[in-house]
Amino acid sequence: MDKLTNVITQNPPGIGIAAVERDTGLGKDTLRVWERRYGFPDPHRDAAGERIYSPEQVEHLHLIKRLMDQGMRPGALLRLPIAGLHAQLANVKAASAESTTADPADWVLPLLKRREVDQLRHELAQRLAREGLDCFVMQTVPALNRRIGEAWMSGEIEIFEEHLYTELVQNQLRSLIPGLANRGKRPHVLLTTVKDEEHLLGLLMAEALLAANGAWCLSLGAQTPLVDIAGAARGTTIDIVALSFSGAYPWRKARDALVELRTLLPEQTELWAGGTALIGRGKAIPGVRTLVCHGDIAAALSEWRATHEARKANSGVKSAPGKTPRVKPQ
Repeated sequence: MDKLTNVITQNPPGIGIAAVERDTGLGKDTLRVWERRYGFPDPHRDAAGERIYSPEQVEHLHLIKRLMDQGMRPGALLRLPIAGLHAQLANVKAASAESTTADPADWVLPLLKRREVDQLRHELAQRLAREGLDCFVMQTVPALNRRIGEAWMSGEIEIFEEHLYTELVQNQLRSLIPGLANRGKRPHVLLTTVKDEEHLLGLLMAEALLAANGAWCLSLGAQTPLVDIAGAARGTTIDIVALSFSGAYPWRKARDALVELRTLLPEQTELWAGGTALIGRGKAIPGVRTLVCHGDIAAALSEWRATHEARKANSGVKSAPGKTPRVKPQ
């Protein structure tokens, strides 16, 4: 008993779970699930019973997150020792070095590392104005995202610099979307992410393209519980619920969320999903339309409108502009 008491009352050196979440980009719930399912991480407990992670475990988590951002699955990574993770990282770096010599997205790194925030913001705005929305969202931003991911993985930039870049691009899209609003136009699309999916950039990219192609969009932001998503769609004129899943989100968890949400939504409400977590799976989820890339959005909208008009024609209902949906408070 004395030995156990000492373990509990002593405050072991390390980092709390909130700091680990900020430092690694891995959510608290994700860390807890991994702990239960895989036995890693294996934190100590302080006198108050709070999780405390050693510096070695935080480094281990950093490596896992970097490899997850390159499309690798956490289940396999969590079984590897830290030496195995370093070996995987070296392989990815070597492949990246062979495939990229002069990357056209390299311009972003010097501005980011010199903290020239105003210049970086100006450059993003200029490229958006020069290239147009479609090119900016479907070509420039994905190229920048890939380069930033490679730079973070190789240690060229710090995680806070990656966060700074992401926030600047998100702000650029947020400032653009209100000017694209098509109030009353169909379809009405509700956009969000599910619990533990905190990445918003892909969702904002989709929202910009949906709005530019005539859809009316309502975003709930990130990490909305499934019952609240269904509640927001039920009793309104929402036609489509659209979800985004980043590469860091586990495929099985995304699939389970989509299957459950499909059962909660009204039958006439379509469910669309996209993001790196779903790419290459080749497994259709009944009642869910998977968009492989942002370039699929325009075609998907055209198909929805054609089907919608055909249904109205068959039912003898006259085509009329839809009303702007009002979401009931939850």
